[in-house]
Amino acid sequence: MGPRALDYESLNENVKKVEYAVRGELYLRASELQKQGKKIIFTNVGNPHALGQKPLTFPRQVVALCQAPFLLDDPNVGLLFPADAIARAKHYLSLTSGGLGAYSDSRGLPGIRKEVAEFIGRRDGYPSDPELIFLTDGASKGVMQILNTIIRGQGDGVLVPVPQYPLYSAAIALFGGSLVPYFLEETANWGLDINDLRQSVRNARSKGITVRAMVIINPGNPTGQCLSEANLKEILHFCYQEDLVLLGDEVYQQNIYQDERPFISARKVLMDMGGPISRELQLVSFHTVSKGYWGECGQRGGYFEMTNIPPRTVEEIYKVASIALSPNVPAQIFMGLMVNPPKPGDISYDQFTRESKGILESLRRRARMMTDGFNSCRNVVCNFTEGAMYSFPQIRLPPKAIEAAKKAGKVPDVFYCLRLLEETGISTVPGSGFGQKEGVFHLRTTILPAEEEMPAIVESFKKFNDEFMALYEGYSRI
Repeated sequence: MGPRALDYESLNENVKKVEYAVRGELYLRASELQKQGKKIIFTNVGNPHALGQKPLTFPRQVVALCQAPFLLDDPNVGLLFPADAIARAKHYLSLTSGGLGAYSDSRGLPGIRKEVAEFIGRRDGYPSDPELIFLTDGASKGVMQILNTIIRGQGDGVLVPVPQYPLYSAAIALFGGSLVPYFLEETANWGLDINDLRQSVRNARSKGITVRAMVIINPGNPTGQCLSEANLKEILHFCYQEDLVLLGDEVYQQNIYQDERPFISARKVLMDMGGPISRELQLVSFHTVSKGYWGECGQRGGYFEMTNIPPRTVEEIYKVASIALSPNVPAQIFMGLMVNPPKPGDISYDQFTRESKGILESLRRRARMMTDGFNSCRNVVCNFTEGAMYSFPQIRLPPKAIEAAKKAGKVPDVFYCLRLLEETGISTVPGSGFGQKEGVFHLRTTILPAEEEMPAIVESFKKFNDEFMALYEGYSRI
């Protein structure tokens, strides 16, 4: 009997090519150690609530009432829930045809898409069309939907920043396309050089690849930098010249930890530029409820907005979205609440502001603690985390450590991160999972552990690192 359809040998080759480092070897080993009773600090994934971040009260109150609408008929509901949460729950239930248990439109509830469009209009100063906004199960689903639409086969390439978030390499492999890397410059605070971009496109074309799209992650993951307006203008010009669709992954737009470089959306910069480019350049922007001070990762709520995409293409994207019938409805309500939070004068406004400000200010302090901690360690250098949720320090591994890794059959930064995990319980992701320049090694850690635990974690890392370096630098002096 030959191999059956689900035997490994006969699987879709694209599935086998997929790698996803954030849940890769290190994560699996960490889970194993946790089962054995070792205390593990999971800093490998941007999962705020898992590391102790408290959910915001108001959105949870509203969704609780939507999930259990019979509470609205209870005469004591006003004792348990503030009046504005009750009013908002009634508003969202009125937008559905049958409550949270009913399918919505495949693009998401029209009333919530309208709220998203109004949010984008306020943020950018230009109106947004709800018909060009699709609500999705987290931003990842939206990214995959658009990449699937763009990639026609192996000859199609997508420019992706390296280091990159492995969703992109994984999805491009899954859909049978080619990843075209463009390297961010670590010494220029992970800045982007347009000449490098041009070179990447030239290299890809010389191999017969048709470059069709470019991804930017702003603020950066895993690198934590914020793109300046000047940089965004250059990128938009470049995409216009090269006829590329720009995919703007802007899921960390609330996560800004400095005042010099605020978040500015690619769409706003595009509209500000005016002229033919603002009417012709194709742009798809992504956002989520998983990040920011919301951190509602498990709810899986997101959206994408299309700019200058032809109506017939929008119809095709709608057709594919409709195969899954509907994005999950509770997550759509979280998205509505994120883009339309309590306003000054609302009963819940003060508490909501206090909670969200508290989280952001703490993240700002943790970004500083993490960066300073890494920079105090031997052979470790780290750019300041301007935004997002991660630090991406470079680990300068001694030759003997690289040799020891090879003997163990491991990539050097995987070897380092595994030792770190075994000795301290700190679970990180090796830089090789995101891509990096040849002979340069990194790790990515979130800045999400509880603030009061941060000094001990930094201390534990420093002790491990300094001992590791002493051991392998010591060998070289024998």
